[in-house]
Amino acid sequence: MNDDTFQHSIRKLLKNVGVNTQQEIEQAVREALADGRLTGNERLPARVTVEVDGLELDLEFKGDITLE
Repeated sequence: MNDDTFQHSIRKLLKNVGVNTQQEIEQAVREALADGRLTGNERLPARVTVEVDGLELDLEFKGDITLE
């Protein structure tokens, strides 16, 4: 195994997930604000799950997204 290649591929995956997830969350919040489902002062519990095929790895991270 090439450690540099391995670490680079993990960072690339996580960067892609982070950027795209942030964009999707921002868009969903804007739409929810526009149609009245959110008022703009909520705290939204969030959960992120990471699974890796071929490994018995199933990670879950929890946190809050605060709008104000």
